[in-house]
Amino acid sequence: MIDRMPTTPVPRHAKVKAKHWPTPEPADVVAPEAEDIQELREEAKGCRRCPLWHDATQTVFGEGPESADVVFVGEQPGDQEDLAGKPFVGPAGRIFDSILDDAEIDRRKVYVTNAVKHFKFEPRGKRRIHSKPNAGEIQACRWWLDKELDLVKPNLVVALGATAAQSLLGKAVLITKMRGDVIEREDGLRMFVTIHPSFILRIRDREDKEAERDRFLQDMRKVKGLMRA
Repeated sequence: MIDRMPTTPVPRHAKVKAKHWPTPEPADVVAPEAEDIQELREEAKGCRRCPLWHDATQTVFGEGPESADVVFVGEQPGDQEDLAGKPFVGPAGRIFDSILDDAEIDRRKVYVTNAVKHFKFEPRGKRRIHSKPNAGEIQACRWWLDKELDLVKPNLVVALGATAAQSLLGKAVLITKMRGDVIEREDGLRMFVTIHPSFILRIRDREDKEAERDRFLQDMRKVKGLMRA
């Protein structure tokens, strides 16, 4: 059994220099000069920056107001997101929505996206099993995430899991060491690190699952406080 957190500790702050990966420019990719998120979303529909587009149903781009104060970044679309063309609509998305609601964060007022915009999977019979994107795929898709952040201009970005944190910082990180930290990137953007809600789904023990849900709720309450700061 995991003890629950009775209070919300003050997030630690740190400054981290984000590594700038050189992003390849394939010959068949034209870098768009989108002036808003809708234009960027349309450009992303034809993305061929890495091979993941070939087996995915479609590009799953970010969603939310361009004036959002906070951007949530997940790993990649899942099976249901790939079919729907929208981020965080599957089982992990339902947990995410529920906890945002408990933390009094209106999802309609935040921008939600993923580090990787195409679903990477392994076929097993009729099922498509999630497969973790590699460093090259994260690197190729970081170009789109950077463009999203440039256009939205949030006051805070929340990394949901290791892949999101790696994309935002340009290097692999341990979520267990950085969870709950507020990091200031080299560009001045504040970044909050926590788990991906799918982690809660994978916990089998009922009490442990509920405790982790409570901990994630505490993280989202910290985010709520940072949104007001």
